[in-house]
Amino acid sequence: MAVIQEVARTRGRGEERRKGDGRAAAIFLAPWFAGLILITAFPLVASLYLSFTDYSLLEAPSWIGIENYTRMFEDPRFFQALKVTFTYVLVSVPLQLAAALALAMVLDKGLRGLAFYRSVYYLPSLLGGSVAIAILWRQVFGADGLVNQVLGFFGVEGVGWVSHPDYALGTLMVLNVWTFGAPMIIFLAGLRQVPAMYYEAASIDGAGAWRRFRSITVPLLTPIIFFNLVLQLIGAFQSFTQAFIVSGGTGGPVDSTLFYTLYLYEKGFSSYEMGYASAMAWFLLLVVAGMTVVNFLASKFWVFYDD
Repeated sequence: MAVIQEVARTRGRGEERRKGDGRAAAIFLAPWFAGLILITAFPLVASLYLSFTDYSLLEAPSWIGIENYTRMFEDPRFFQALKVTFTYVLVSVPLQLAAALALAMVLDKGLRGLAFYRSVYYLPSLLGGSVAIAILWRQVFGADGLVNQVLGFFGVEGVGWVSHPDYALGTLMVLNVWTFGAPMIIFLAGLRQVPAMYYEAASIDGAGAWRRFRSITVPLLTPIIFFNLVLQLIGAFQSFTQAFIVSGGTGGPVDSTLFYTLYLYEKGFSSYEMGYASAMAWFLLLVVAGMTVVNFLASKFWVFYDD
């Protein structure tokens, strides 16, 4: 009987301890759940509702059904914004990843002061989306900027890169490529995990540097490439600050830098068409989700895992 009572007391203390741990976990998680509900979930649901309304920010929203969504497909600037954004994403992201991988391979050779170089090359990822860098970029690629001064030194007459419709988007692509620091760090970590014996065996078989890169490095890095690709695609679709600053908030010249997010901002906070802007935001969510799903479906044909 004494043994049974002791077992019951031990079990009771264990249950009380588990309940105490559960209460402590709930207390620590409460701020996160509050943020999830108030900062993420509630605005998400509110924007979905507003996308079916005519809402000017100054008056109460009025229900208009799917009119905002049908209006998008009759809006020529909407299609221009999609064209500019897809061009920016599909050109700059692969170039950015290529630059990140190339530099990661250079740093993987065991340079002296690797930590310093790694920090320096990571800085563009931290600063590239800032207003200060966008202003600097506008000055560098301006008619009297540093780029034209360098070209003039070699006798080449430059143009106003950010004010020319044929080149303005290209300057923003260059800026995005320049922010290769974050994917570079991830590539560098991946390269450190590739077993050296693979390269040694390939060298013994007579494989050159390019063959080793193509047959060993790239296949073993495909999970890292896929991870970086998904992250950078999502980030590129959300680009806003660079185009807003460089174009002065207009998407010019001639809508050549009219990013989707910039047009969304213009409709919501300049034209006070928040209902239409909410519909555009949800359409962008579907586009990004669709691109992500396509990447995951396609990954089974080119991403290789050890298992």
